[in-house]
Amino acid sequence: EDQLLGIVVAREKPELEEEKNALIIQSADNKRQLKEIEDKILMVLSSSEGNILEDETAIKVLSSSKVLANEISEKQAIAEETEKKIDTTRMGYKPIAIHSTILFFSIADLANIDPMYQYSLTWFLNLYVMSIHDSNKSKLLDKRLRYLSDHFTYSLYCNVCRSLFEKDQLLFSLVLCSKLLLLGAKGDLDPEEFLFFLTGGVGLENEAPNPDPSWLSDKSWDEICRLTLLRSFNGFKESFTENIGDYRKYY
Repeated sequence: EDQLLGIVVAREKPELEEEKNALIIQSADNKRQLKEIEDKILMVLSSSEGNILEDETAIKVLSSSKVLANEISEKQAIAEETEKKIDTTRMGYKPIAIHSTILFFSIADLANIDPMYQYSLTWFLNLYVMSIHDSNKSKLLDKRLRYLSDHFTYSLYCNVCRSLFEKDQLLFSLVLCSKLLLLGAKGDLDPEEFLFFLTGGVGLENEAPNPDPSWLSDKSWDEICRLTLLRSFNGFKESFTENIGDYRKYY
């Protein structure tokens, strides 16, 4: 996610990324100088004999070290403040980094379908950079992020589908769609409901009798009872039993 964020900001706001990298170097240099000053002070204190207040050389070293340390601390405080402002701007691009991270782990899951479906991070990043370059531009960040998200998702889908067997392409669509809904910022898909959709749930022996075995199988009835346990389907079993004629027509 951090890697993808760095890439998109470096291309969308190159001056921002350069400034951030320069600040990282400056910050490291400031910390190094402060460490050297601390070491120098400790050396003076340990090597000074007798009363340090009477040692003119030691007093000069300590005095100049204090001035230098204050200057470096001021620079460091300014650098940290600037870095916070840069990070705030960079975080505006975080949604596309999160979205693209979900896409990467969606294609990584394809190896579970067939071992030969493996895609390198380098290949993925190249495609990502191409989308940043080729997608529609906009000065409005929200619009730009939407253009980039749509372009990259479709580009990745088309490129991956070319390398899949026909029978696996629909399954890839399901994996991609479900991952985005499960892990996206909005959390549009409930993990518990999705697991039920995939497995039908797991339950102990059902004590509730099947209301109409003439057309409803015991397996389906058991799943209806388990479905009722999900928050969004609370009361579904009772509704089903009370309106069984309507549900038979639907069936």
